[in-house]
Amino acid sequence: MSTTATSPQPGKPQPAPLDGAPAAKHHHTAVTAKPVTWKLPVTLLVLAIVAFVFFGLMGPHQTAKFGISTGSDFFQLPALEVQAFLGGIVLSVIMLALAGYAVFLKTRNRKVPGWVTIAFIALFVAAFLIWVVGGARTTSISLAGLIAGSVTLAVPLVFGSLSGVLCERVGVVNIAIEGQLLGGAFTAAIIATLTHNPFLGLLAAAIAGALVSMILALFSIKYVVNQIIVGVVLNVLVSGVTGFLFSTVMQADKEKFNSPAHLDPITIPVLGDIPLIGPILFKQSLIGYLMYIAVIVVWVGLFKTKWGLRVRAVGEHPQAADTMGIKVNATRFWNVTLGGAIAGIGGSFFTLVAIDSFTKEISGGRGFIALAALIFGRWNPIGAFFAALLFGFADNLQSIVTIIGTPVPSQFMAMLPYLVTVLAVAGLVGRSRPPAASGIPYVKG
Repeated sequence: MSTTATSPQPGKPQPAPLDGAPAAKHHHTAVTAKPVTWKLPVTLLVLAIVAFVFFGLMGPHQTAKFGISTGSDFFQLPALEVQAFLGGIVLSVIMLALAGYAVFLKTRNRKVPGWVTIAFIALFVAAFLIWVVGGARTTSISLAGLIAGSVTLAVPLVFGSLSGVLCERVGVVNIAIEGQLLGGAFTAAIIATLTHNPFLGLLAAAIAGALVSMILALFSIKYVVNQIIVGVVLNVLVSGVTGFLFSTVMQADKEKFNSPAHLDPITIPVLGDIPLIGPILFKQSLIGYLMYIAVIVVWVGLFKTKWGLRVRAVGEHPQAADTMGIKVNATRFWNVTLGGAIAGIGGSFFTLVAIDSFTKEISGGRGFIALAALIFGRWNPIGAFFAALLFGFADNLQSIVTIIGTPVPSQFMAMLPYLVTVLAVAGLVGRSRPPAASGIPYVKG
């Protein structure tokens, strides 16, 4: 009696092995689920306990007031009043519940949903705000001003993070974001001063950022120099050159070389008077509006177009992209250049909108925070945008709470933006994976 061995056919359910019979080994179809780490559940649990102790049990007993409308708003809404102690207890208990849910999911080896992390961050920020304002000398702040200011401070971070996204999606690590922001700020200041035209300053900033990126692309792609080293050297180079020219040229004649024309805010009638969202969306400078456009265009380009598919293919598997006829290194070169131009526009925000002149190190390390934002945003333009808003919120908050006289030491508030950066990248990102070929040069063999 002969027996015929049949191989399993794909798409058809296979019979389960009999009890005691060895299971068939199919190495090519074996799937091993990745274990869920304890990083996120433990981080949430620690933060929830900290919130319960400090914001709840040790919270102030005053009433915190948050203004929603400004005097110029068309729609006037009453201020939001919260009893600080009670509000801290309630919010921290909800955070403990979310952290407990994350721990429960980990015990079942299930991934924590994204909404849990987002809700936890929102509740933690709200509890922190109530705790700080409730314990200050002036127990009232403008929530509308806080959010609008946060968006304003986040503008260069958003442009910098978009630059990083474009570069890393194509396989090049862009450590030179700081230099691109600084070069854009310097060039915008001097060109806008000489021409008395802020729009020419904006264009010059984009060109300056692109030139810095071209140097990064030339050495890291053509000459296969380590991308991290090239980025660090470029940051130091741009810092030295702009600092030298500032000291020798700009300070010698400020009126002639360092008094740039400004881009005034553009208010959209009626829409700009809507409480909360009006100042954020409809009372922006040209660069602010360009920020929203850039986020949408980069996201659509990367994920909804043939160009974006090629870019992501180059960043994930350059050899496969090459076999399909895609010019890998040319694609990398022009993407890095485009990223630098975007970062240069972000740098122009410092001198054409935020401040009336250029100063040494005006970017203040925001290029590195932008790098953290793109990691926290999982190399996605929209995720990087919201991460940059979080860091901008922390930066603006430390200024406001110092003004209202909070009992929290000013040194702690000054380091708040950087503390948020460290916590976000080290504790809340989880197993975020960059593009597979990021940082790896491609040499056609």
